[in-house]
Amino acid sequence: TAFMLITPEEFTENVEFFKRIETFVQIHRNSFLLLQSPVYGIKEWEIVSAVQKRFFGSNLKVLPVHSSVDIVKAVLSISKATSKPLVDRIRNQMAVARARIIEHSPVWKLQLYKPQ
Repeated sequence: TAFMLITPEEFTENVEFFKRIETFVQIHRNSFLLLQSPVYGIKEWEIVSAVQKRFFGSNLKVLPVHSSVDIVKAVLSISKATSKPLVDRIRNQMAVARARIIEHSPVWKLQLYKPQ
């Protein structure tokens, strides 16, 4: 998961700008473009529309944000949603450890052995 932050002032519809975004999308599996503007007017929505049209069908998601607080909230929310939680890793490690103990313990071998 990767994030690219741009402002409307940085946006230009030249080939170099779109090439930079294209490279970003090719490198990262989950890519998010955060467009920061305090107020969204016609110009800002045209930027969002232009980027979405250009990268339609790719793994780029365009998010409009207003302030630094919104940026932090968005990055944290997306990171939590797309990354594997620590609890699942711990649960998996405990299951593996339990399986190894059962597999290598002589006590379990005695219980499985039934004399005839």
